[in-house]
Amino acid sequence: METEAIIARVAPALAELGLECLGMEWNAGHGGGLLRVYIDSLQHDGDAANAVSVDDCEAASREISALLDVDDPIPGHYVLEVSSPGIERPLFNVAQFARFIGDEAKVTLKLPREGRRRLRGRIAAVAGKRIGMDVDGARIEIAEDEIESARLVPDWNALGYNPQPKPGKAPNAKQAGAKGKH
Repeated sequence: METEAIIARVAPALAELGLECLGMEWNAGHGGGLLRVYIDSLQHDGDAANAVSVDDCEAASREISALLDVDDPIPGHYVLEVSSPGIERPLFNVAQFARFIGDEAKVTLKLPREGRRRLRGRIAAVAGKRIGMDVDGARIEIAEDEIESARLVPDWNALGYNPQPKPGKAPNAKQAGAKGKH
């Protein structure tokens, strides 16, 4: 299925709602499929007050559903899901990578490179249709069309998440300074 054509069709309608279509995922299945559409607020600047709300998702879902009913670009039965990007934000194109230079991302390549399809590292640079990532101490250049999927890795410390052991749970041997058998 050609998601770019659907994005081009729904993006102007979403913009009228103050929303941006970040991208789409199509997952085919028995008896139908799942079309997941990721949206963000056009005013989203990292401020929680400008984040996508449930009401935004509902309004976008109604608009997208109406447009897809008219154009009928997807044969057969499918489920439409509209979602905010969340903290593990998917990245669909180089422009989105460019917005998050310095952040960590997980990238799955369409084809293995040096025996690896999955990479994790810092987004270091974007030039044209190429993304530079620092992975395991080396700079790797990736063309946009080599990427199967990509997501940001949340910085839990920056988000204020500091996991503490649950009450009543004993710390593991390393934490407790215990010595193993010799």
